[in-house]
Amino acid sequence: MLGPLGFLSKYIREHHHSLMYNGWWLALMIHVAEALYSLKLMNKGLNNAVTFLWFVQTFLFGIASLGLLLKYQPEPLPKQH
Repeated sequence: MLGPLGFLSKYIREHHHSLMYNGWWLALMIHVAEALYSLKLMNKGLNNAVTFLWFVQTFLFGIASLGLLLKYQPEPLPKQH
């Protein structure tokens, strides 16, 4: 069904189960770490609802979402006298 990628996946699943299992846990931990780091970056003037949505998005999509957040530069607030 997936061509060469399907055969490779089946081979790895049958012969290297622990590699797949540990790789899955590693990927999960990396996504959790990225999501928690996105919470740290939320001191850029975003409200709680936006903070939560960025947290969820970063958990689901990882570095693709975190990269957008790292590039975000808020406009400076005007000085009040």
